Amino acid sequence: MDTLPNLARKPAGDRAAVPLIAARGLGFQVRSQAGEINILRGVDLTVGAGEAVGIIGPSGSGKTSLLMLLAGLDRPTAGTLTVAGQDLARMDEDALARFRREHVGIVFQAFHLVPTMTAIENVAVPLEFSGRADAFDRAAEALTSVGLGHRLTHYPGQLSGGEQQRVALARAFVAEPQLLLADEPTGNLDRGTGGHVMDLLFGLRERFGTTLLLITHDPLLAERCERQVRIEDGRIVADGPR
Repeated sequence: MDTLPNLARKPAGDRAAVPLIAARGLGFQVRSQAGEINILRGVDLTVGAGEAVGIIGPSGSGKTSLLMLLAGLDRPTAGTLTVAGQDLARMDEDALARFRREHVGIVFQAFHLVPTMTAIENVAVPLEFSGRADAFDRAAEALTSVGLGHRLTHYPGQLSGGEQQRVALARAFVAEPQLLLADEPTGNLDRGTGGHVMDLLFGLRERFGTTLLLITHDPLLAERCERQVRIEDGRIVADGPR
């Protein structure tokens, strides 16, 4: 893999047990025509800085809802949630947007690229929002690191599924987030392409010492994480090393 010359490598071997995520009694409830639905029920979860955690469980168990809460894209309806030292429940929408920009990278199953922007423009967006004068230089370096240095000016519609997900990876890592949230990142890819994307994801995560929460139905992917958390019916039912 190519390197990112202007992005400092963070030590991967020093996994200090610093809680980056602390959830206590976390609940998430939504309203429907049938009444209120409890999606998460009293979740307690602590994740140390630099950990890689696989989140597994059946469909509808609350995995994606947990990720949305950790990203500040939804708000808990019960309990407390601190991420990167910040109490997400007390933050307004502007503060949550800054929090995501400064601390969180997200990779979804659907690539969520802006179709009218080139690859380099998609990757530069979070840096431009942060006012970085070197946004496009860093975006080019990030794309080169995932093997797309020759595709900088291509639009998403001109890229394969694997290439689009590599652009999404470059965008997620370009601001060196403390936390990467990945929700079924290989769900739209064939096994070979998905394996290559995950090699890139774990390589970048190791390079920057990023804390990773990976939602997956693939047990082989979950086993690449040093810890697995299983959620069923909105509750954590197992939590331990692989």
